[in-house]
Amino acid sequence: MEAFALKRALDNVRAGSPLVHNITNYVTVNDCANALLAIGASPIMSDEPADVEDITSICGGLTLNIGTLNERSIEGMFAAGERASELGHAIVLDPVGAGASALRTRVAGDLLDKLAVSVIRGNMSEMKALAGGAAATRGVDVCPDDAVTEDNLAAGAAFARDFAAKTGAVVAITGAIDIVADADRAYAVRNGSPLMGRITGAGCMLSCLCTAYAVANPGALLESQVAAVAGMGLAGQQAQTRMGGLDGNGSFRTYLLDALYHLDGNALEAGAKVEELA
Repeated sequence: MEAFALKRALDNVRAGSPLVHNITNYVTVNDCANALLAIGASPIMSDEPADVEDITSICGGLTLNIGTLNERSIEGMFAAGERASELGHAIVLDPVGAGASALRTRVAGDLLDKLAVSVIRGNMSEMKALAGGAAATRGVDVCPDDAVTEDNLAAGAAFARDFAAKTGAVVAITGAIDIVADADRAYAVRNGSPLMGRITGAGCMLSCLCTAYAVANPGALLESQVAAVAGMGLAGQQAQTRMGGLDGNGSFRTYLLDALYHLDGNALEAGAKVEELA
């Protein structure tokens, strides 16, 4: 993938200021909104079933995050998702904790089956559970046995391409090494910081950013998602460089939002570590 494609993807977000509807994890909803604002997008948060059809109608894309499911939010997700599907809006599904409970697995599968999902963003354990395969879980965290490494990278890429072909969505599997794929192409992204796993919500924020990138880059869905994943990882790297001796995960969270705010297309082009996989 040309580096310029990544630069253009972020530049388009900042120029277009896409409006994104998010039904997301209430543990991280504030950080999700601030992350979208940091990259130049505009967030709306609403899960009330009586509200979501109108809200999603005025937006360009929809994020569905199952991290803190309840009956009302489930109803809201389907109502918003059906309306977004009718309108041809980008829909990003974040199957948080799929495989950890029957409810999460069932709801994530139903959302994928019934809605026109554009992007699925999660860790490998969640993806395996959603794909119907055997997967161990550690709650909402990836099982160590499922983690993507250099040794199993080719197999992970093949799984991602196959799952993308099955669902018709771009698949973004995130971890120490990220894999972003459609049915034909897969890319490894090696940006990021271990400290991103020490705060709540790095993945939730990324899923919302994926929606903004998708909205701002119609016709370049795969490229936009590689840019979103690489940009978030690069921001994590930049945040880590600011850490001082008395800083902890609270400071890192703030530095991460600051890094997203200051990230531009030129910096993304220069710093993205992206490799196409066979």
